[in-house]
Amino acid sequence: MRSPLRRPPAAVGRWTAAARALRWVDALVAWLAIWGVVAMAFPSASRVAPLAVLAALVAVLGALVRPLRARWRPVSGAVALVLSARLSPGDQAWYVRPGLAERVLVTARHGTRVVIVPLNDEGAEGLSVRRTRVLLVP
Repeated sequence: MRSPLRRPPAAVGRWTAAARALRWVDALVAWLAIWGVVAMAFPSASRVAPLAVLAALVAVLGALVRPLRARWRPVSGAVALVLSARLSPGDQAWYVRPGLAERVLVTARHGTRVVIVPLNDEGAEGLSVRRTRVLLVP
């Protein structure tokens, strides 16, 4: 892939930096949810710290399970849906990942799924992705 002729827009740069932070917020929400479930399961526990540590351990073990980690996106998924709401077939967008952004063309949109094609010379095969799992910045 050849180097881009110009830098991505400033908004894309901010979302590239924010992508990693959004995943950490998802992890924080998971920890808080697990902590709440554990606290309800053991209401007679007088100390809060052991429950918090137990919830953190369960959250870390859950993060090691790839399918669970890929599907748990309460915050980043909602942000991705809002960002990509205006996209329609034929629009160009930026496919943003932590530390990386790539220009793509939206070729189809079906509810929460979109088909994107990279705007480079490597191929013309589309990639069908859920809008809740990727950040597509217009």
